Amino acid sequence: MSTGGEKGSSGGGEKGSGGGSSVRTPADFLKSIRGCPVVVKLNSGVDYRGILACLDGYMNIAMEQTEEYVNGQLKNKYGDAFIRGNNVLYISTSKRTLAEGA
Repeated sequence: MSTGGEKGSSGGGEKGSGGGSSVRTPADFLKSIRGCPVVVKLNSGVDYRGILACLDGYMNIAMEQTEEYVNGQLKNKYGDAFIRGNNVLYISTSKRTLAEGA
C-alpha cells in the first residue's frame, strides 16, 4: 500500500500534487499568452518584443507592435512581424509592461 509522496510511485504521469486538473502543458501556456507582451529570443541572439498575435505548431510566430533589439539596443520597430519557428530559441512573458523593460 502506498503512503503517498514516494518517488517511485506509479501515478500515471500526473504532475504536481493538486491532481490532474492543475497540470498545464506548454501548449496551454502558449494559448494563455496570446495577446500579451512577449520577448522572443532567436538563435542569433536578437530579441523581438511585442504583442503575441498568434503561433502555430511549428512555433511560427506573428507579433504586433514589434521592436527589434540587438545586443540590448533598440534597432528597429515594426507594425507586424512574422518569425519562422526554427529560428526561435525561446518565448518569454512577464507581468511587467514593455515600457518597464520586460
